[in-house]
Amino acid sequence: MIEFSIVDWAAWAPGLSERSQWLGWADAPSLPQGEDTPALAEIPAMQRRRIERLGRMAIQATCWCEDGQGADREVPLVFASRHGDVARSMDLLGALISEQPLSPTAFGLSVHNAIAALYSIARGHRGNYLALAAGRATVEAACLEAAGLLADGAREVRVVVYESPLPEIYATFADEPDPFFAWCWRLTAPVAGQPTLTLHWDAAPDVADTAPGTLPHALDLHRFLLSGAAALDHVTQGQRWCWRRRG
Repeated sequence: MIEFSIVDWAAWAPGLSERSQWLGWADAPSLPQGEDTPALAEIPAMQRRRIERLGRMAIQATCWCEDGQGADREVPLVFASRHGDVARSMDLLGALISEQPLSPTAFGLSVHNAIAALYSIARGHRGNYLALAAGRATVEAACLEAAGLLADGAREVRVVVYESPLPEIYATFADEPDPFFAWCWRLTAPVAGQPTLTLHWDAAPDVADTAPGTLPHALDLHRFLLSGAAALDHVTQGQRWCWRRRG
C-alpha cells in the first residue's frame, strides 16, 4: 500500500480550464469535447510553436501546478500517458509509406519522453523526470513511481497524466473513451488538512476487467479526487487497484 497527500492540482481539457469548472464537472462528469487548445503563455513563442495540442495540454497543466518557488525546478516529475503523441508517429509512418524523407524534428518530438523534455527545457527544470506507459494501469504506475521518489527523499513529486484520441487506424483497439485531457497533481507525504489518498492492490486473476465507463480511467481518477468520494476500484489485467480517501 502507498499513501500520499495532494497539496495542489491543475487540469485542462476542452471546455474545462478553470478550477471552478472542474469542480462543477466532478459533480456531473461528462466526456470533454471541443477543438480549443491551451494558450500556454508561460512558454516562449519560438518554443511553443513546436508543441502539438497534446503537449500543450500537458505542459499547461504542469505550469499551472508549479509552486512559484525557485526550488520547484528541482522537483521530480512523472509524465504518464498510455499512447503519448501517437499522431506524430503515424505521420512518420505515413511518410515512410510514401517514401518521403523523415523529419528529424518530428521524430525527436514523437518519442514518449518528448513532452517532458520540452517542458524541462522551456521552464529550466533541473530535476529528475521520466515518462511511462502501463496500459489501463498507467496512472497507478505513475503514482507508484512517485511514491518511490518520495520514499527516496523527494519533498514532493508532480505527476502529469495526459491523453488524446487514438488515430482512426487504431480506433478499433480503443478499450475506453479517449478524449483530450491533461491533469497534474503535486504529491507529498501525508499532510494533515490536505486530501490524502491510499492505493493498495492485489491479484485478481479471476475477476473481469472493469467495464469502460463514460470516462477513461485516468480522468475518472481525477474526478474521484475532486468529488470527495470515499473509494474507487479498478481491475485490469488480473490486478485489482483500490483507491481510498483517508481523513
